[in-house]
Amino acid sequence: MATDVLMPQMGESIAEGTIVKWLKKVGDSIQRDEPLLEISTDKVDAEIPSPAAGTLTEILAKEGETVHVNSVIARLAEAGAAPPPAPAPEVEAPAPVPAPATVAPVNVVAPAPVAAEEAKSVRSSPLVRNIARENNVDLTQVPGTGIGGRVTKDDILGYISQHAAPTAVVTAPAAAPVAGFTPPAPAIPLAIPSVPTHASGERVRVEPLTTMRRRIAENMLNSRRTSAHVTTFFEVDFTNIARLRDKVKSGFEERNGAKLTFMPFIIKAVVDALKAFPVINASADDENIVYKQDINVGMAVALDWGLIVPVIKQADTLSLVGLARATQDLAGRARAKQLKPDEVAGGTFTITNFGLYGGLTAAPIINQPQLAILGVGGIHKRPWVVETPDGDAIAIRHISVLSLSFDHRIIDGAVGDQFMAHIRNTIETTDFASLV
Repeated sequence: MATDVLMPQMGESIAEGTIVKWLKKVGDSIQRDEPLLEISTDKVDAEIPSPAAGTLTEILAKEGETVHVNSVIARLAEAGAAPPPAPAPEVEAPAPVPAPATVAPVNVVAPAPVAAEEAKSVRSSPLVRNIARENNVDLTQVPGTGIGGRVTKDDILGYISQHAAPTAVVTAPAAAPVAGFTPPAPAIPLAIPSVPTHASGERVRVEPLTTMRRRIAENMLNSRRTSAHVTTFFEVDFTNIARLRDKVKSGFEERNGAKLTFMPFIIKAVVDALKAFPVINASADDENIVYKQDINVGMAVALDWGLIVPVIKQADTLSLVGLARATQDLAGRARAKQLKPDEVAGGTFTITNFGLYGGLTAAPIINQPQLAILGVGGIHKRPWVVETPDGDAIAIRHISVLSLSFDHRIIDGAVGDQFMAHIRNTIETTDFASLV
């Protein structure tokens, strides 16, 4: 019997994936759970294991092709089965000449309702669909220049610039205020003139963007368009934790099979602060704030080919040891392309650590549909004023600058600062010795 290989759904909001590389060819034998192919989606690059043992008899989706989830992309047969015979070549009939048709001029600023199922059938990214929706563009009318006719960002912006009425004014109905804020009116993307990236004769090497790089770019732009970003910065003293790590880290790894980095302590402080300020752990749409009962902490992991955010589910239920194991396990498997679909989905808050390479601080971009993201700067020894029974003194302390980018539509500045002050207090005053 043949076994269908389906495009997996790598997260609850993922509708499609791109075939990056087939690791087996037709006729090859494969064991169950042995890597079969690599795919790329909005959230993850991953190796996909074989659903059964047998022989790969058909490959139905080529490398570089983007297909919908649950589509059949290959077939397996029992071990030893031969590939199916190649179909006989078909003689193409000449294409019929269509009758002349009258095409009405398109005005993208006028309403252009499209059936939901019809719009879904057009291959495009979430960013492209958002731009089309905000400008009332029927995506089925936009010629796609991407792989398999995919409508790219350049395609939709070019279409808008060609068809928009120059003097038209866009008006939006007033939105009902929600929890003290009014969602901003949809942004109108501007057609940016094409600028040459290099001069004639200049020595360059041109490489096409990878699927993951394109998705990262789309997600970053979409987040900027969606959330009203504000960033606050706090200096935090990690000296007590640094001294504790120096004392116990070698024995900790021997006992628990995981390195004791600063990250488990930071996650522990974040979890406590999210409990105190649940709006930071929420999401929002135009009419509601959705408070999440689970605390699922995403942890940005830098890869040689991009960025990925595996998620520690129900981080509030884990001990410091459990958090240390989870961070090391997820980061290692992310770099090995061995994450499972549900391990990159469902995050409610994200932490990104740009201090790994000595960075002082930065203002990270929110990971949609979350409302905030914590940035961790490098932990450096600095001269610091400390209070002593004999008065103020200068000492060498381990200091880091933490940053919180938050969505100002939902989270007030005072709440963002109170959240950060809670994290700082936990890091600086908690006696973690009993937890390691």
